[in-house]
Amino acid sequence: MIVMVRTYVLLVWTWTRAAAQYPLSFTLMTLGGMVLGGLDVAVIWVIFTNTTTLGGFGLSEVMFLYGAACLSFATADLLFGNVDRISQHIRAGTFDTMLIRPVSPFVQMATDRFVPYRAGRVVQGAVILAIALSHLDVPGDRVWMIPVMVLSGIVIFTAVWVLGSAVQFLLTDAPDLTNSLTSGGATLTQYPLSVYSADLVRGVTFVLPLAFVNWQPGLYVLGREDPSGLPYWLRFLSPAAAAAMALVAALAWRTGIRHYRSTGS
Repeated sequence: MIVMVRTYVLLVWTWTRAAAQYPLSFTLMTLGGMVLGGLDVAVIWVIFTNTTTLGGFGLSEVMFLYGAACLSFATADLLFGNVDRISQHIRAGTFDTMLIRPVSPFVQMATDRFVPYRAGRVVQGAVILAIALSHLDVPGDRVWMIPVMVLSGIVIFTAVWVLGSAVQFLLTDAPDLTNSLTSGGATLTQYPLSVYSADLVRGVTFVLPLAFVNWQPGLYVLGREDPSGLPYWLRFLSPAAAAAMALVAALAWRTGIRHYRSTGS
C-alpha cells in the first residue's frame, strides 16, 4: 500500500510539473473550472429569488449541502476521475501495456494525464461550504460530522467511478454509463433529497448510497428531521456506506482485471 501511494504521488507530481510549464494555460483552465462550477451556484441563487425554501430548506442550508457534495465530488474527480477513461485504453490496446508494468493498473489509470486544474472545483466547493457554515448556527458537538461526511463522500464518489469503470471491461465502449453515475450523482446530491420522490430517496439510500455523501450526515449537522421519515441512526452510517462501496468497487475492479482479454495488438 505504501508503495502504491508513493508511486501515485510521484506520477501525479510528474503530470503537475508538466502542466506547470504552461502557467497561463494552467491558470486559465483552473479559473475556468471554478467559473463553470459557479454556474451551479447561480442556478441555486435564481431558484431562491423566486422562493424562500427548497424542499423545506433555506438558502444557507442548501448551500451547505451543495458545498459538501461539490467538495467531495471535485476531490474524487481530481484524484481518481481519470479511471473513467479506461474504455479508451481498452479499445486502443494501451491497457495491455499497463498490465505488464510493475505498477498497479489502477494507479496508472488514476494518474494517466492527471489534470491538476480540476483543483479549481475543489477550492470552489470548500469556499461555498465555509461561507454556508458561517451563516449557520451549527452546535459545536456536531461539527465533527463535517470532515467525516466530506471524506466519506470522496470515498463514495471514487467507488462509483471505479464501479462504472469496471463495467467497461464488459461493455468496452459505454463511458456515458459512468458519467450518468458520477456527474448525475453529483447533480442529484447538490439539492435536498426532499425535492425528490420517496422511491428515489430510498434508492439512493439503500441501493446506491449517494444519500450518505451529504444528505443523511447533513441532517445531523443541521439538526433537521428527515422528511422521508427514515431512521435517525442512518445519519451516522456514512463511513460504513463508504467502506461498503469501496469494498464492492475493489472486488468489481479485480473481477474486471481477471476477466480482461487482450486486444492482441
